[in-house]
Amino acid sequence: MRHNSPRILVLLAALVLTLSACGSGASGGSSSDTIKIGGWMPLSGPVAASGEPQKVGGDVYFKMINDKGGINGHKVEWITKDNAYDTQQTVQAARELIGQDRVVAIVNSNGTAQTEATFPFVLEQSKVPILNTYGGAENWYNPPRNGLFGVQTLYEDQAAAIAKWAVEDGAKKILVIHSDPAAFVNVANQVAPVAKKADSSVSVDLLSVKFQTTDYAPIVSQVKEKQPDAVITILTAPEAAAYLKEAKLQGFSAPAYGYAPDAQTATLTLGGDAAEGYHAVSWFKLPTDDSPEMKEYRDAMAKYAPDAPVDFSTLIGFAYAKAFAEIVKTIDGDITSDSIIKAYENAKNVETGIMPPLTFSAQNHLGATDLQRVTVKGGKWTSVGDFFTPPARD
Repeated sequence: MRHNSPRILVLLAALVLTLSACGSGASGGSSSDTIKIGGWMPLSGPVAASGEPQKVGGDVYFKMINDKGGINGHKVEWITKDNAYDTQQTVQAARELIGQDRVVAIVNSNGTAQTEATFPFVLEQSKVPILNTYGGAENWYNPPRNGLFGVQTLYEDQAAAIAKWAVEDGAKKILVIHSDPAAFVNVANQVAPVAKKADSSVSVDLLSVKFQTTDYAPIVSQVKEKQPDAVITILTAPEAAAYLKEAKLQGFSAPAYGYAPDAQTATLTLGGDAAEGYHAVSWFKLPTDDSPEMKEYRDAMAKYAPDAPVDFSTLIGFAYAKAFAEIVKTIDGDITSDSIIKAYENAKNVETGIMPPLTFSAQNHLGATDLQRVTVKGGKWTSVGDFFTPPARD
């Protein structure tokens, strides 16, 4: 037996390593003083203008809360990886975060198709929750998926909201310009039913644009031929800005409406004065709002990222990180994947002061349903009324 002891010890060590690599969703990533979570976002590639500020905003929130003692005494370690807005790179990032970094949750990630590609490995195999994604679709939450929770009003409902807005403003002939990936097409298809329900005489047409298109001269020429009296953009912010700029160059002045991803500084900086008068819906209060919670955001940005923009683009990361912290702090005991899921299922009227109150249940995994209208005035986003519930879709 003595001669076999070293061999037995080696075998036991190997067994421990094997077991520790499995079931990370149950207990990995949490220690007596640290909560380890992960996320992915486009930090390179065509939509890095979205991912980079989102990461900054999330980093700022977690730095701020860690300096205040963390969540119930646990410091947060948020490990982020670049997915370049690519599904394969996102799946690889998920495998690294769970298999190597052993995170207990995926928080504040970016990308609808990209995140959805990870569901089989993250949600089903690893049992690690995916929380507060910048992106999503109706079929994510209906029926609810175990471990998947969202805090942003559906893109489909945003399309309904801007469709009704355009009709209320008098539009009779609406053109929806959308990127060609399926996620964008699905959102664009929600406009017509709501617009026609608001006014049966309204006509709605669709114009598909290849994703990542930069030259909008031929696109605007097609738009002018269709002669719409309102345009709805279901595009990334850089593409929406490209449309607005080219429309101004070609003297086309029909009012334009965008969904929440277009309510960003990138639309203003890239579109310049062509963005003036552009309408959109937003998940958040204005970054300039005078509430204590928005002042906290601005103060934190000034302290931890003084060179970063104080706008919707960084507010996304900050708000989604705060929503996570507000829910997790209700956990009494070990912070694990399972306890986080239960905390979300029991979360009611969670106040961030940035978004509308969030409410979840075992049957409802989407915590937000409201939006705010915003318009570009004087080169800045300005609010149009308070939060409201989008019209029902058939």
